[in-house]
Amino acid sequence: MSKLDLAGAVVAENFEGWSDALREEFKTNAFNKQVGSKILSEDHRARVWYIEVKPGERLPAHRHTLDYFWTALVDGHSIQHTDDGTTRRVSYKKGDSRHFDFPDGTYLLHDLVNAGDTTLEFITVEHLA
Repeated sequence: MSKLDLAGAVVAENFEGWSDALREEFKTNAFNKQVGSKILSEDHRARVWYIEVKPGERLPAHRHTLDYFWTALVDGHSIQHTDDGTTRRVSYKKGDSRHFDFPDGTYLLHDLVNAGDTTLEFITVEHLA
């Protein structure tokens, strides 16, 4: 993983609080490129994902290698684990967006746990060209 400007505050490091099952999932999903709940649109330039995570649910670990951005459709809160062993708490406001670029060989491997009481919803756009 490259050093990225990730959202939220680090609440744990060195895999603190990670279950054996979570660690195993990160190994199993190390190359999982399903970054959302469903694809809304795709052409030669972009893939548009819709992400929905209900309270207490999680989007499994997945790997980003394509430049992309996400936009929050609602306010909410999450916990995210990344493969460097950090855990972050993130708060979103409707309309928040964040862009990521991945030069050759860099990636982001993370999950998304809904830590709030409302359904999290995002649009994520991966740049294919």
